[in-house]
Amino acid sequence: RGGHDFDALAFRLARSGFRVICPQPRGFGESTSTLENLTMHALADDIATVIETLDEGSATLVGHAFGNRVARMTASLHPDLVESVVLLACGGKIAAAPEHIAALHAVFDVELDDAAHLEAVNTAFFASGNDASVWFDGWDGLVAAAQSAASANTPVDSWWTAGDADVLVVQPADDVIAVPANAADIVELLDSRATLVTIESAGHALLPEQPAAVATALLTWLDHRSDLATKP
Repeated sequence: RGGHDFDALAFRLARSGFRVICPQPRGFGESTSTLENLTMHALADDIATVIETLDEGSATLVGHAFGNRVARMTASLHPDLVESVVLLACGGKIAAAPEHIAALHAVFDVELDDAAHLEAVNTAFFASGNDASVWFDGWDGLVAAAQSAASANTPVDSWWTAGDADVLVVQPADDVIAVPANAADIVELLDSRATLVTIESAGHALLPEQPAAVATALLTWLDHRSDLATKP
């Protein structure tokens, strides 16, 4: 999926005084970079290039789903460019149940009729009672395949800890793809470097399900970090 999934969150953060950049992943928008033989290192370098081009110092990276793997890889490879990392729907180690993995794969099955496609989106990404139709379209199977290959060819331990950056983990309570045990694992491992916030009534989609709650979690954490930085 493209960077526009972050529009509502970006608006809330910008309204609070932050400069927010939502780069499109390779394969979306006007991106011209190749998807062939894609690596996590190349994706991290893409983000590093954005930060360097802005030339405003280090950034807080907010990554959702696969994007939080890219954020953590960027923090690991380019620590001077990353002030902190926010992980939305944090997965990577503990696998989802087979039926939920099947639903995830079905989302990209072009042979499905509209009803079956929407059911797959709902099963994989949304908590009960939330409107899955907002994610009916916007999927790119070629990008998904390239990202999956990049992730599969990269040892998880090379990006799991986000280098030495401080981390906010925003975990959807009903996430069946990035199951909550992943969030528990990284928070326990990072100890004082990590903060965990659980968002109720949200699945793996999270951003369209609970945009206000996600924004509140980020702003509260960022304000706290700012307060600590200004204390003598």
